[in-house]
Order: sequence, then structure tokens, then C-alpha cells
Amino acid sequence: MRYGKIGPMYPQRIVCLTEETTETLYLLGEERRIVGISGFTVRPPQARKEKPRVSAFTSANIGKILGLAPDLVLGFSDLQADIAAQLIRLGIDVHVFNQRSVGQILQMICVVGGMVGCEARAAALAAQLRNGLSTIQAAAAQLPRRPRVYFEEWDAPQISAIKWVSELIGLAGGIECFPELAQESLGKNRIIADPQEVVRRAPDIIFGSWCGKKFNASAVAARAGWSQIPAVRTGELHEIKSPIILQPGPAALTDGVRRMHEVIAAWARRADLRQAPPDPRRYAVSKRRASR
Repeated sequence: MRYGKIGPMYPQRIVCLTEETTETLYLLGEERRIVGISGFTVRPPQARKEKPRVSAFTSANIGKILGLAPDLVLGFSDLQADIAAQLIRLGIDVHVFNQRSVGQILQMICVVGGMVGCEARAAALAAQLRNGLSTIQAAAAQLPRRPRVYFEEWDAPQISAIKWVSELIGLAGGIECFPELAQESLGKNRIIADPQEVVRRAPDIIFGSWCGKKFNASAVAARAGWSQIPAVRTGELHEIKSPIILQPGPAALTDGVRRMHEVIAAWARRADLRQAPPDPRRYAVSKRRASR
């Protein structure tokens, strides 16, 4: 049997509908394959300069994507199912990832590497990221105290942390306030129906990452009854930029978790000083001075 000309074994023209696959391909040195990216892409910075933007998150310019003649489109989650379906009906190969945990993020990196024929580099990248997490986890294990942490992904309605964020809070040295909600993959299932439940769980630190808009710490602190929360009383309300924590890719496993660990470690040091027993030597010196 004779065959016609056989093309390349791996995709050469890839459209990435979300940032994490774009960042992964750049880290693997395979950015030449990318022909289109999401308009929300900020990592790596050069991607916005080099690659045309073809989509938002739940919408895409189908005509522009077709014009790029992709041989693979990479998407994420049920939220991009409609985009994927349109492209599939038009004969485009589409792979939609659904990673929701740290383990699944690492698996996604390895799968992307396999798709472009650089399995060894992808495995090495995943191992590097895993080692970085282990280093942070070891540092967190040395902290004198572990704070209770509330992570808010959206404010109206209030949505708590997704699974990979919840796992990273634990790795960074915190105790996640809503671990049961973190098991829910859909945002609508992580809504905190009663805002007073946050008050009852008394977080020591509040992280805010409102995807698409700036976290407003003052507005959070002003919520009814929230002045009782330890984090509000001590001013421990911190924004973590969405691109480094809400994208389920390398960013969350590096800059995102490091930022959380920095805040948690600083809190732990301050809390330890506040609760440390008084030094009797200092008391004796003060008493002698007072008697003079």
C-alpha cells in the first residue's frame, strides 16, 4: 500500500484558550507551536507581544481561530465546553483539560509535553515544580503556629477556594477554613450561603483573589459582623493576583504558593511573639530601673 506525504507526528499549530497551557509550552521551549492565545494571558509577558489573542474565557472568535489553521486547540473545563463543541463540529482537534488539584496540574503538564513530543522535558518540569512545593512544605512545617485561612475567589456571591488553592494553602502552612467546599469543582457549589459562617470559622488570614477585578479589603472588613474576625482585627487581608493563583498551571505552583507562604510565615512569626511568655530577665532589669 502506498501512502501520500506523511505530515509531522506532533501538532505544529496550537491555539491555547487559557493561560496555563501557554505558560507550560513556553517553559518547555515549545512556544513556536502556539499560534493563538487567550486574551487573559499575562504569563509569560512575551506571549501577549508575540501571539494573536483569539478568546476570552467563555467566548472565542471562532472565525479568527479557523483562520489560524490550528491542528490542536487546548481548553479548560466545562466553562469552555461550548467553544470546544463548535470547533469540533468544524473539524478541529480539541483537548479540554479539567485539572482541579495539584496532582492534576502536574499531570496536565506531562500530558501537554506528550502531545508535542517532549515527554522528558515535561517530566523534568513537573519534577522541578514538585520539588519546589516540597521545599515550601518543609519550611511551613517549621513554623511555630499555623493560621486559619479563608480564601475568597469571588465576592458576590462569596465563593471559597477551589481544590488546588485549598491544597496550596495547606502546603504553605495554613489551615483552610472551608476544606469541604474545596472538593466541589464548580464555583456555584462553593458559594458560602451565610457570610456569618466565615465569622464563626474565625480565620486569622483572609486572602482575596477576585478574578477580573481588584480585591477590596476595606469592603470585606466592613461586612456585617466581620469586625469580630481575627484577620480583620489584625489587618491580615491580602490580595493574591488571579494570574498567579487561579490559573491551574505552573504559576500557582510557584509564585502563587510562595506568596501565600510569605504571608503565612510572617503571621506565624508575629503571632509567636505576641503569645510568647515574658522574658523574666527583661522583667528583672525593668524592676531594678524602677527602684532607682
